[in-house]
Parts: sequence; structure tokens; C-alpha cells
Amino acid sequence: MKQIPDQSFWKLWNISFGFFGVQIAYALQSANISRIFSTLGADPHSLSYFWILPPLMGIIVQPIIGSLSDRTWTRFGRRIPYLFVGALVAVLVMCLLPNAGSFGMSVATAMVFGLVSLMFLDTSINVAMQPFKMMVGDMVNEKQKGLAYSIQSFLCNAGSLVGYLFPFIFAAIGISNTAPEGVIPDSVIYSFYIGAAILILCVFYTTAKVKEYPPELYNEYHPISEEEKADAKNSPNMFQLLLKAPTTFWTVGLVQFFCWAAFMFMWTYTNGTIAHSAFDAPTVERIVDGTTRVVLDVKSTQYQEAANWVGILFAVQAIGSVLWAIVIPLFKNRKLIYSLSLLLGGIGFISIYFLHNQYALFVSFLLIGCAWAAMLALPFTILTNSLKGGHVGTYLGLFNGTICIPQIVAASLGGLVLSAFTRTGELAPEVLMLVLAGILLIAGALCVNIIEEK
Repeated sequence: MKQIPDQSFWKLWNISFGFFGVQIAYALQSANISRIFSTLGADPHSLSYFWILPPLMGIIVQPIIGSLSDRTWTRFGRRIPYLFVGALVAVLVMCLLPNAGSFGMSVATAMVFGLVSLMFLDTSINVAMQPFKMMVGDMVNEKQKGLAYSIQSFLCNAGSLVGYLFPFIFAAIGISNTAPEGVIPDSVIYSFYIGAAILILCVFYTTAKVKEYPPELYNEYHPISEEEKADAKNSPNMFQLLLKAPTTFWTVGLVQFFCWAAFMFMWTYTNGTIAHSAFDAPTVERIVDGTTRVVLDVKSTQYQEAANWVGILFAVQAIGSVLWAIVIPLFKNRKLIYSLSLLLGGIGFISIYFLHNQYALFVSFLLIGCAWAAMLALPFTILTNSLKGGHVGTYLGLFNGTICIPQIVAASLGGLVLSAFTRTGELAPEVLMLVLAGILLIAGALCVNIIEEK
């Protein structure tokens, strides 16, 4: 088998550079969706349901993109066409979503508009995101995959940092951070506009700089066995491929379940937690389904300042992730550093319950960043080293189910769990959902021991 040659650092950088722009879009989505729908009038107990659509679209789209791109050969490449189309759609939707409350629609209509926009945004982000992981599998040898995914992790966190900080920066330079009831503040709207511009520029850069291997050369680097050729002729469906998936696929997937459920709770409930515990946001009574509930006043200055501060905390998490990503390759035992990283993240989540100072929370989110760094780099490094043949893209698409399914489960059950924690006539204790996230990460750390690494 012909070996893929070593690549220079900058070639590895170029393969993943577009991920920087894609992650800005993803960061803006993850940091602001709860804020947007709360501003439109969503009840805290219903917030998690708005988060079902993103992972649901991911689990549908990613395997399809993986399977299609495995069989795609064009003069532009096999993965890049999907990357470009996904980014283009994401740019268009990013200009629409934050305006959900600005078109004079009723609350219900604005909610539906926001949901449809969110569905298209997450679908397009998923279409644009998956090719980057596949290109590393296609173009990087086994020796350099760890470095390549570390670069991807760095760019991912750098993009997250920029996306998380945008609303805070725009508010700091004087752009309005408050708005009439049901309308998204300009600081958020402009953040999505600038993020969209950066996304398309980054994707143009990757498209211009990266030349994927032509079919003949690719087949020399990734020879397909007679058994796999027979599989290709029989066109195995995704269910059949799952049955033949290596044990590594399933054991890493179990760890992924706990990790991504935990982060779904973080994205959903951090805004309310920080607004209440660190910024003393005022509360109001609202009638929901015939029941009077105590909720945070989303029009208040304290709530909107807290929402911007959540962006700062998520940026701190990204910084922690970047720093920890430098530490991860120093450990030869991948399972040890994987488990340690998740344990530190679990401690970070649980500590939020005890910290009420907005600056002290930096410690919590630095620790959470350790878990995030490991989640971005290690699962794909471990998995791709156990894959070979003509279905790598399909398997990576299917592996995305280990990211999406736990998020769907967490989003579906989040409202019910929060309701169980909430006492009648009191504000929903969203911080307990973050404590639960910490417990889930610790469970994931314990499950790392069962991974069969090949």
C-alpha cells in the first residue's frame, strides 16, 4: 500500500482553515439560541425543545453527506463541493434568523420563523462541517492525524472564541444591547451578519488552497480489499455498515453519549443560570398554559448583560480548550488524557452551583474547556485509526449520530427534568441542569476505560 506523504504544517492548516468560519457560525448559534427564543417569549421549561432540531438535522444530514461524498468525484474535489454549498446556505440563513422578531409577526409566527431558520442553519452548518473531518481522513497519514485534528481543534476553538465575543464587543462599542419586547437586540443581529461574512471568506480560502487527491491517487493511498469491493458492488446500506462497525465505533460512541448530553444542557440553561445567580436579573410572573409561572424578565438590562457575559464565559471555555489542546498530545496514553479531561470538565460544571461571582466563573469554564478540547480531538483520532476502505466518509457521518442522538435525548427530556426540579411558584432552578451535566461528564470519564483502541 502506498503511504500518504507527510504534509507541511501549513498544508494541514489549510485543510482545516475553513473550519474557523464554520465554527463562528456554530458558536453564534449555540450561545444565542436560548437568548433568541427567550426574547421571543419561550418559557424556560420549553427551551430545551427548541434545541431538538439542530441535532436532529445533524443525524439525518451527516451520514447522507458522508455517503454521497464517498462516491463523488469532481474537478473541485469530493468533499469540497458539499463544504461550499453548506457554507453558502448557512450565510443566507444567518442573515435571517436573528431578525425573527423584527418583521412585525405575532409571537407564534416569529417562533415558527425562528424554528424554520434554525433548522436550515443547523442543516447547512452540518453540511459544511463534516467535510473537514473527512478531508483529514482522506489526505493525512496515520502519523500526522493527531496533529491534524489538533489543528482542527485549535481553529474550532478560535472560531468559537470570536463568535462568542461578538455580542459583547458590539455592545461595548455602543451598539444597542436591548430592544423592545419580542425583538432581538442589534448587538446579536450584527454579530450574525459579521459571522456570515467571515464564514464565506474562510470557505473561499480553503476551496482555493486545498486540492483533494484525484481518484487514482486516492485509491493508491486507500486500497480497497476484495471483500470491500464486493461490499461496494452490493451497495450495503447504512444499517449493514453499522453491523460491521469496529468495536471502537461503539465504545467511543458510549462516551460521546454522556459528553454531548452534558453540553446540550450547558447551551440550553447557562443563560438563565448566569442571569439569576451572577447578575440578579429581576423576575416577572407569566401565565403559561393556564398556569402562573415565575420567569426571568428577558427585557431587563441585567438579563441582556448576563446573556453577553455568557458569551464571555463560553469564550473562556474556548481559551481553556485551546490551552488544553496543547497539553493533550503530550500524553502518549490517549485514554488517560481523555478520561482526565472529562473529569475536569465535570468538576467545572458542578462548581457553577457554588460560584456566584461573574469573574469566579472563569475557573469553571476553563475546566469545562478541558473536556471540550478532548471531545473535539480524541474521538475522531481514535476512530479514524480503526477505519479503512471505501466507507470512511459514511462511517464518519454515522459516527455523528453519537453526537446528535445524546443531544436529542437531552433536549427531549430537559424540560421534564427541569420541571421535576421546580417548586410551584418559584423560579426554575436551571443551575441544577448544569450540575447534572457535570455528573454526566464524570460518567463519561469512567466509560473511557472500556474503549477498545486499535
